[in-house]
Amino acid sequence: MPALPFPTPTLLLYSIPIAAFLIYAPLGVVAAERAKLGFDALKTPRAVTEKLPAYAQRAFWAHQNGFESFMVFAAAALMAYVTRVESSAAGWAAVLYVIARGIYPIFYIANILIGRSLMFGIASFSVLTLFLQSLATLK
Repeated sequence: MPALPFPTPTLLLYSIPIAAFLIYAPLGVVAAERAKLGFDALKTPRAVTEKLPAYAQRAFWAHQNGFESFMVFAAAALMAYVTRVESSAAGWAAVLYVIARGIYPIFYIANILIGRSLMFGIASFSVLTLFLQSLATLK
């Protein structure tokens, strides 16, 4: 594996707020479409999702999925940090998670199923790697 530009603990900690920010990236698409519906859309923000075009609905679902994925990743990254994992595999797992979750909404909004599934798989494998690396330090 190529060398990482930062120490693993730094990558683990910085990946968490970056991943949190990525949860909200798809909302730009949703907000643009909601704005077209006018102020009435503000009265029932959850129900208005059904009135959005299909790609904007997918953007909203990508946003919701971001929360689901982030909770597990944040736990894994913090666990790796607390157990002082310093392997390059853990650093790469944090980096790959952020990259995969950054690309995931693009594939989701564009309705590219194989790309979306691939990014979901990479992110999930990254989380698993962080948990396994953490458990390996507890010998």
